[in-house]
Amino acid sequence: MSTATADRAPNRLDAADEEQLLRSIGRWLEREVRPVVKRHDHEDLYPYAIVEQMKELGLFGATISPDHGGLGLPAGTYAKLVMDISAVWMAITGIFNSHLMLALAVEKFGTEAQKKTWLPRLASGEIQGGLALTEPDAGTDLQAIRMTARRDGGDYVINGTKTWISNGREGSCFALLVKTDPGAEPRHRGMSLFIAPKGKGFSAGRKLEKLGYKSIDSAELVFEDYRIPKDHLIGEVEGLGFQQATGGLELGRINVAARGVGIAEGALRMATEYAQLRKTFGKPIGQHQAIQLKLADMATRARAARLLTLDAAAAFDAGRRCDLEAGMAKYFASEAALENATEAMRIHGATGYSTEHDIERLYRDAPLTCIGEGTNEMQRIVIARQWLKRHPIA
Repeated sequence: MSTATADRAPNRLDAADEEQLLRSIGRWLEREVRPVVKRHDHEDLYPYAIVEQMKELGLFGATISPDHGGLGLPAGTYAKLVMDISAVWMAITGIFNSHLMLALAVEKFGTEAQKKTWLPRLASGEIQGGLALTEPDAGTDLQAIRMTARRDGGDYVINGTKTWISNGREGSCFALLVKTDPGAEPRHRGMSLFIAPKGKGFSAGRKLEKLGYKSIDSAELVFEDYRIPKDHLIGEVEGLGFQQATGGLELGRINVAARGVGIAEGALRMATEYAQLRKTFGKPIGQHQAIQLKLADMATRARAARLLTLDAAAAFDAGRRCDLEAGMAKYFASEAALENATEAMRIHGATGYSTEHDIERLYRDAPLTCIGEGTNEMQRIVIARQWLKRHPIA
């Protein structure tokens, strides 16, 4: 039986240590990442060298407990780290965040044996993981999945297809959501979550082409009589998969919010610089009121998005339920990313529309944040429901 509970022990990191970590990441971004972004993005090349560097930096174990070889970062520090990286290249955060969602499921709900077996290898990056939930007919409505796992002696036999899975081709192990009891009512009682390493009967299908979010692979996963030992069932109890899969959504939404903040701040930074360099009618365009109004809105959105995200992260670190805060942060920060990227392109004019500059990449990457970890339409429903629940009339 699983020894895990839904409780979280608050993580702590000294302010000086956090600053040192973020400075180290900043130096790495300028030295190693920024010079290669454009080529990788335009050619949709997987960043093998960057991935190895991220392993060395400990990013594959960023939120995994030090007891299992990870950095054990609190959500607040992790969010700041993701913000800084996303301001330079958002796509690479998806490589380790999807991986950390698998690790979170194991650490939060797994048995002690599962933690001991899997977490150190995930923290080091020896195993590169992901989260396999979405199917062709099941995205926001996870309870509609059709993939099945049938018990056969000491194993389960799995059949079905997943789609839009980050790290699908390059990853080696996934948290796999299936139906162990397809006829269960309510539907979530028939769902289970497995630790599924690649092997016979498990293949990565075609790579899915995308508008943005290049270089990270998104793929179909195909399972045909894939046999997996029963001790790969997370927690070794059937019927808990829906809660286990959604149990990481709060941190996942904080992560997407942080990505949105990074894009919003990155776009603001580029627009601010350009507004002081580009001149029209004898003066920098930043001295024209029309541009000043755009910069004011962009700066306000970026600042508000950062504060909402850190507020959600603080609630998570304190061990409080934070689906309201995480939903607000994800919703606002992702919209801020999209609006700031659009306004930055307008400020840059034709230069922003050119593939020779970075604005067009932010413009292509930003829409994903409005879709990932639950669409913003769904976020608004979650926010409203939780707000009404927290504020009942006397």
